[in-house]
Amino acid sequence: MRRSLGCSLAGLAGVGLLLLLAGCGGGAHDAAPSRDAKAGTVNALPSREVRLARAETGRLSRVVTVSGTLGAEEQAELGMKVAGRLETIAVDLGSPVRKGQVIARLAATDFELRVSQAQNALEQARARLGLAAGEPDRVVAPEQTSVVRQAAANLRQAQLTHDRAASLFKQQLISQSDFDAAEAGLQVADARYQDAMEDARSRQGLLMQRTAELNIARQQLTDSVLTAPFDGMIRERKISRGDYVTVGQSLVTLVRVHPLRLRLAVPERDAASVRINQSVKLSIEGDPQEHTGRVARISPAISEDNRTLLVEAEVPNQDGRLRPGSFARANIETVSAESTVLVPLSAVVSFAGIDKVMGVEGGKAVEKRVRTGRRAGDRVEILEGVVAGDPVVITPGNLVGGQPVMVAD
Repeated sequence: MRRSLGCSLAGLAGVGLLLLLAGCGGGAHDAAPSRDAKAGTVNALPSREVRLARAETGRLSRVVTVSGTLGAEEQAELGMKVAGRLETIAVDLGSPVRKGQVIARLAATDFELRVSQAQNALEQARARLGLAAGEPDRVVAPEQTSVVRQAAANLRQAQLTHDRAASLFKQQLISQSDFDAAEAGLQVADARYQDAMEDARSRQGLLMQRTAELNIARQQLTDSVLTAPFDGMIRERKISRGDYVTVGQSLVTLVRVHPLRLRLAVPERDAASVRINQSVKLSIEGDPQEHTGRVARISPAISEDNRTLLVEAEVPNQDGRLRPGSFARANIETVSAESTVLVPLSAVVSFAGIDKVMGVEGGKAVEKRVRTGRRAGDRVEILEGVVAGDPVVITPGNLVGGQPVMVAD
């Protein structure tokens, strides 16, 4: 009985082993056709012509990416130094102006009359000093004026009369009263001489005053014309022809549009790498063109409020394409990085978060997974997966691994 049961169990084990072996053998035969079918499908794809580029060694600059606002290099509220009625205004909103260009004029009649009045007063002062018409203004010595020469002559005459009276008085030929009269006459003549000297000096001072008044009148006539202090564009016009203008009243706002000043707040962690004259590349919303500037000014201190460093860059704007007040995204190129592997940006294909490039081996495409780094223009940094010198397909598109390819010259 026991022997019969043991034989039965041995038979069952043998049957199970045979079934297991049969199942394993059947799976191996099924997998091989599946792989062959996939390879056949890829090989069945038409051969494709591709262009290759070799991965090369290069350097990429480290960049600090920040945002900022474009501002005018200079902005001025222009007004008159004198009051008057506005006769003409030659600019309007958006008008380009050059340095020295006339912007506005006041009615010049009042100022021309003041110049004429001051000129006549000056001629009177010159005449009192004995200066001839057309003779240039000069300092006239008091002794050369007519009033002083007349007083000097009277003084000499009084001195002679006094001397004669003194001689006759000693000889007792004239009375005491006659001598006293001669002495008093001398003192009066001396006083008149001193008064004449002071009057001559006063006339000289009056000449200088009249000259200054004439210069002021001429300057006011000049100031009745408003000119641009620098090249720029009119940002705002605030007055019209015929309005009465007061001293210092703002007429127009002038801004310099070349170059522009880009104000950037650099985070404290990147502040140490920013230097004067470093290149700045910026983009403006709505403008597809990339613009270039340079770091011009750096604040000496980091702001305690937001832990940033204020940096100003100068951005050329000869064509006036950029506008003050625009928001800009900027990349400050700080220091050059170490040597790295670079491939064309078009050679990298991304799918489901995986980056790859396609190479060529034995006339077929070969897929290589890579890990990318920074981008610079039309090149991208490869951190893993490709070494310098490896060929990569420039524009792989829907090329798949194993597909036959032909390399174009």
